[in-house]
Amino acid sequence: MNMTEVKAVAKDRGVKPGKMKKEVLIRRIQEIEGNPQCFNTSFSEQCGQIECIWRNDCV
Repeated sequence: MNMTEVKAVAKDRGVKPGKMKKEVLIRRIQEIEGNPQCFNTSFSEQCGQIECIWRNDCV
């Protein structure tokens, strides 16, 4: 997902993206959604969230 698409998701979730880097913004979105903030971390390979919208960029 490119940054424009990530910003659109952020705005949809009520997150103001400002100048956040993609990784930080996605983790903020995950936090707002009540999900683990695992994007692009060592946990992401083990998370098991098959339906996660970030999965293709993460794993």
